[in-house]
Amino acid sequence: MANRLFQVMDSLTMIDNPVFQSAAVPMAIFIIFWLFSILFTRYLLPLIIRISAHNDTDIDEKILLAFARPIRVFIFIIGIYLALSYLPLSSSQDVFLSQCFRSILIIIIAWGAYALSGIDSVLSEEFKEKLKLDSILIPFFSKIVRFVIWAMAIVLIAQEWNYNVSGFIAGLGLGGLAFALAAKDALANIFGGIVIIMEKPFSIGDWVQVSGVEGTIEGISFRSTRFRTFDQSVVTVPNSTLANQAITNCSRMGKRRVNFYLGIEYATPREKIEKCVQRIRDMLQKHPDIHPEAIFVCMENFSESSLDILIYYFTNTTDRAEYLAAKEDINFRIIDILETENVSMAFPSRTLYIDNISADKIANNLAPR
Repeated sequence: MANRLFQVMDSLTMIDNPVFQSAAVPMAIFIIFWLFSILFTRYLLPLIIRISAHNDTDIDEKILLAFARPIRVFIFIIGIYLALSYLPLSSSQDVFLSQCFRSILIIIIAWGAYALSGIDSVLSEEFKEKLKLDSILIPFFSKIVRFVIWAMAIVLIAQEWNYNVSGFIAGLGLGGLAFALAAKDALANIFGGIVIIMEKPFSIGDWVQVSGVEGTIEGISFRSTRFRTFDQSVVTVPNSTLANQAITNCSRMGKRRVNFYLGIEYATPREKIEKCVQRIRDMLQKHPDIHPEAIFVCMENFSESSLDILIYYFTNTTDRAEYLAAKEDINFRIIDILETENVSMAFPSRTLYIDNISADKIANNLAPR
């Protein structure tokens, strides 16, 4: 019994010990904030999101989701900071602790802003809807904003640690000049990308032909633009090349042109040629898939081995599959007209004339001796 009494007294003495108290209180503060960070993530944040879901817009909900992890880390860091502040620290240690806390706070704010400035973030969607920005601008400006966020965060942290930011910026200016001279082509691509974005000759998903490349636009970066060709390969074209080339945006065509020559034999009578030309013209004017304007059918050229009939028209659709289907139907109808009128299509040919004297000489040379 006496031994037990002494044990209890020893435990009470340990509790009254200043060393034990100085360690227990910071630990308790840290545990409380750690538990609160878990409570916030699991219960408080879902509750706030459910309450904000009753609003007409979901901006506040997505902002909360973007800052969810940074806020949890911030609560955890506050617990560490308050727990360490309770310890008997020297003035220099206290200053160092404050600088660390403010630096981490800057990083957490930059972290949340970085999440908000993503391509699929709520701010990007709002800018796209309200400012009517093209979809190709969103990835480009998102990368610029994210770069600016972290650059500002680094500058603020450097100022927090009493670093001479003006000298650093001046050094960056000199280094940037040297870098610009060394990376002339890369800068040309960047400025080419800016020109493309400002003029907007195409958008992501458009069908484009340029520099021998044909396909849909998948994305644009600081240096290049990615094409997805129709055989599903990816072609990367530098922005400086695109800025200096003629760009054909097939997705923005209101109609698509068909232009070719139909060659018929020279022996075809004039009446049949005129009748074929008129019937083909009438067929194109009545076809539902052909644009009624700018239809030209006429006998235009006397070629070496054929009489060439110009056939020039536009399809109503610009879709590749529908365009080819309409063109095929027109070709079959032209063949039917030629067969009905008993007109034959010509093919490249040459006629050789050999006089009798030359024929006799050839026969004599070939005869056995």
